[in-house]
Amino acid sequence: MDDDFAGIGRPKAFETIVYGGLAIGILDFLDANIFFPLYYGIGFLDVWHGPAAGLIGREASRNGGVSTALLGILLHFVVAFSVAAAYFVVARYLVRVKHFVIIGLLYGITANLVMQHIVIPLSAIGPRTTVEPFGSVLNSFIGHAFLVGLPVASIAAWSAWRNAKRIREYDR
Repeated sequence: MDDDFAGIGRPKAFETIVYGGLAIGILDFLDANIFFPLYYGIGFLDVWHGPAAGLIGREASRNGGVSTALLGILLHFVVAFSVAAAYFVVARYLVRVKHFVIIGLLYGITANLVMQHIVIPLSAIGPRTTVEPFGSVLNSFIGHAFLVGLPVASIAAWSAWRNAKRIREYDR
């Protein structure tokens, strides 16, 4: 595998952010729609009232029905594209894309920690007042490592490889 990445280029912004954001958004969307209803016994709309609550508060989100669930889905994808954009900066300027599996897993865990300990407490939801159940914490870490960090890192590595290949073909 090292030979494949010996001449690796830099990832392209469009490919990393758009494809990475879509991959993160879709995979995490599926995880949320499967895990939360099974673990907490809640419905589809309740799942998506959560992200909307970060912007408008829990009560307003719950009272908004379908409209605020759709807002929650939109916000979910805004966050997914933001996470992909942040990874693009990391992959472009700070780390070697060559080690994308390890970097991606660590990035997903870091993204989860930032979301749980900075973003959510500063949102309209506010700081957590109860201990989160272990199963939810476990799903959050594993899900963000494998469904957020790894996909965007893989896409950035693919983009960098394609970019290097284009440059090599151009130089011929």
